[in-house]
Amino acid sequence: MSEFIQWFQEQFYQTFIEGDRWYIYFAKGLGTTLEVTVGALILGVVIGVCIAIIRSAYDSQRVHWRGLGGILLGLGNLICKIYLTVIRGTPSTVQLLIMYFIIFGSSQNMIAAAIISFGVNSGAYVAEIVRSGIMSINKGQMEAGRSLGLNYAATMRYIIIPQAIKNILPALGNELITLLKETSICTVIGLMDLTKGAMIVQSRTYAPWMPYLSIAVIYLVMVLILTKLLGILERRLRASDQR
Repeated sequence: MSEFIQWFQEQFYQTFIEGDRWYIYFAKGLGTTLEVTVGALILGVVIGVCIAIIRSAYDSQRVHWRGLGGILLGLGNLICKIYLTVIRGTPSTVQLLIMYFIIFGSSQNMIAAAIISFGVNSGAYVAEIVRSGIMSINKGQMEAGRSLGLNYAATMRYIIIPQAIKNILPALGNELITLLKETSICTVIGLMDLTKGAMIVQSRTYAPWMPYLSIAVIYLVMVLILTKLLGILERRLRASDQR
């Protein structure tokens, strides 16, 4: 037992204490991971909501659209379908490599490339989640909004979207958790995130146990915290519906 304690102390010292590695590689890496996750989440939600509105408008309103409006809506729906097919049909790692080495090839901005790549990837999945939520709302809600004098955009904003969010919150929470874990592939472009920090420490100490098990625990704790917060939010939304 004493040998194990001594081994653990040595591993802990080499991994975290020596050379302030806890800050240089783990704390800074965690900050980069959270920065990429939050940035990609915001971008993904914006893209996803826009695409969901276009596709749901085309599916539910196309018989009422005529002239230039109908042509533009049909073109927008076609572009959205191509986007969804390409993004969901190619690996996120390949998308990240293309984003960094081709699109951002001249600037070499790793964080911007990661945020945009993950945001674009997440947007494809958020779009289908939001669209399913919109289509789950009774059509009478749209008709009620239009009868009150609201146009299509205002009805979606004030009536349909708020109700849809309550229905899709668990799925959006799962997408956020998936996005957080998926950012670990940033290592393929050399971005110093949490996973890359652990890899660097392992290369210096030649001891994989402590750094890799540590980041596994860190990711697990973050996921548990997010799951708890999402559960609290869901309960509050259900409670507000019962009032």
